[in-house]
Amino acid sequence: MSGDRPDELIVLEGITKEYPMGAEIVRALQGIDLAIGANELVAIMGPSGSGKSTLMNILGCLDVPSGGRYWLDGRDVAGLSQSDLARVRGRQIGFVFQTFELLPRQTALRNVELPLTYSSEKGNRRERAAEALRRVGLADRMGHRPNQMSGGQRQRVAIARALVQRPALLLADEPTGNLDTQTGEEILQLFADLHREGQTIVIVTHEPDVAARCHRVVRIRDGRVESDLEIAR
Repeated sequence: MSGDRPDELIVLEGITKEYPMGAEIVRALQGIDLAIGANELVAIMGPSGSGKSTLMNILGCLDVPSGGRYWLDGRDVAGLSQSDLARVRGRQIGFVFQTFELLPRQTALRNVELPLTYSSEKGNRRERAAEALRRVGLADRMGHRPNQMSGGQRQRVAIARALVQRPALLLADEPTGNLDTQTGEEILQLFADLHREGQTIVIVTHEPDVAARCHRVVRIRDGRVESDLEIAR
C-alpha cells in the first residue's frame, strides 16, 4: 500500500495501539492494514473487545496509533500534534454518534450551525446549516429543539451537523443503536442516499442488519482484520 494513491481516501499500514494496564500491556490493535476508497460505504464489525472502537478512534483522529502509518486523503496523520489532529477532525471528518450528542437548549438549525462557528470557512453559516438540514429531510424542523423531535429526527440533525463542513469522511458509531427498527431503516436509507451522492461513509456496528446495507464489511477480531469482503449488489 501507499498513501499517495489518489483513489484511496484512507490507507492504514501496520497500525498498532497499545495501552498500559497495571503491569501489563494491552495490545488493542496488532498490525491493521486497510484501504478505503473515496465514495465507499463500509461497515466495520467485531465483537466486544475486538478493537473496532479503538480503530474508529484512530480513523476519526480522536486517538493516535502506537505504531504504523495512517494516510487520510493523501496526508500522513499518524504523527500529528493534538492541535493539528483537531484541525483535521474539524475540516475532513464528520461524526455521527449513537446518542446524537445534540445541545438540548438549541434549535436544530443552531446545532447544525455550531461547528461552523469554530471554522475559518467564509460564507453564510446559517444558510449552510439550513442546506444541510434540507439535505436530510428536515426543512420543516429547523426551529425545533431536540426534545420536540423524535429519535429519528434527532439523528438526522446529528447527520446534518456532521455534513455541514462538507467532510471527506463521514464516520458513524452505532448510528441506529438507540432507534427502533423502522426508524433505523430510515436512517440507513439516508446513508445510502448520501453514498449515492458521493459521500464516503464508514459505519462501526455490531448489528448484521446494518452491515448488510453497506457495500463492504471489514471484520475485526483480537486487534486484527479477520476478513474484508465486498457485498454483491
